[in-house]
Amino acid sequence: MSGHQRPAPEPAPLPRGMFRIGRIAGSDVLVSSSWFLIAGLIALIMGPRVDQVQPGLGGWKYVVGVAFAIALYLAVLLHEASHAIVARRFGFTVHSITLHFLGGATAIEGEARRPRQEFWIAVVGPLTSIAVGVAALALWFVTPSGLLLLVIEGLAGANLMIGVLNLVPGLPLDGGRVLKAGVWALTGRVHTGTAVAAWTGRGVAVLVAVGALWWSRDGALINPLVLLVVAVFLWTGASQALAVSGVTRQFDGIVAGDLARRALSVPDDVPLAEAMRRALEAGAGSIVTTTTDGRPVGVVDETAARAVPGERAPWVAVSTVARTLEPGLTLPMRITGTALLDTVRTTPASEYVLLDDDGRVYGVLAASDLIRAVRR
Repeated sequence: MSGHQRPAPEPAPLPRGMFRIGRIAGSDVLVSSSWFLIAGLIALIMGPRVDQVQPGLGGWKYVVGVAFAIALYLAVLLHEASHAIVARRFGFTVHSITLHFLGGATAIEGEARRPRQEFWIAVVGPLTSIAVGVAALALWFVTPSGLLLLVIEGLAGANLMIGVLNLVPGLPLDGGRVLKAGVWALTGRVHTGTAVAAWTGRGVAVLVAVGALWWSRDGALINPLVLLVVAVFLWTGASQALAVSGVTRQFDGIVAGDLARRALSVPDDVPLAEAMRRALEAGAGSIVTTTTDGRPVGVVDETAARAVPGERAPWVAVSTVARTLEPGLTLPMRITGTALLDTVRTTPASEYVLLDDDGRVYGVLAASDLIRAVRR
């Protein structure tokens, strides 16, 4: 066994205003700077209530409020971590869990392949919040009065509210994904499920906005403003789901192998001139370089190949003008639909090498050909 180890990859740069606080279930846990604003607001709102329970704390009452905000967001983190754990059990990559002013979000790569996956990844979050709320409620009955009881009371109410509200059947809420899974299972069409759940989400957003305007008639400011922010969040999330569904629908029925350009496979040590001669003779539009055992390792860059002077081409190995095939750039020829879209999104490139069922080079898929097929 070699003692040489490759250096660990550098962590991805964080978006502005984000802080990495650790990892859970193999995923980065990020906190948005907006959380500190919410923590401050929670501390201000809880201050008078803390005074009622424990008079004479002075400024320390706000520290209790911040402690409650931390405990609340730990419960939100548990909610999001449950999404991440189930998604990983189904084989999905989970990049991060982010806590922000409206709660949390779990970045899962790719889309569910079956209604069952969509259902369980979505429903586990609200169920976790409800379970935490019920547990806190049980503790409330056996906890003596004081600040601890106040915190437990707040956690019970907040988690039950988070769990129930997240089950509202409209995207981007978890309940919307549950509705999507149900419609998908009934109709067999994921896009129908997305459309129904997204338009339901838009309807919920309109109702929340109307509620905010109605509440503002009494002269209130904070609660209607919060409701309007929630309404915008719901409408935007539902609209994004519709847009993404429209793109994935365009990929339905597209099979990568049907768009493949003929490719010539040559060992990577073959002279460039000889490789180009063989490609011309075979009528191949691309040249794929391979190892001695036939494993594809590169695609010849046409521009670089033409830039080599003619007198040098017989003496230059074809591998010198080939782009290395990084992971994700070799695909099965039968890949289609959402799987093809996920690959293009996660590993964007100008060309992909397609392999047949035996692992041999079938052809080359050009991104330009794929774009033309999608637009048609």
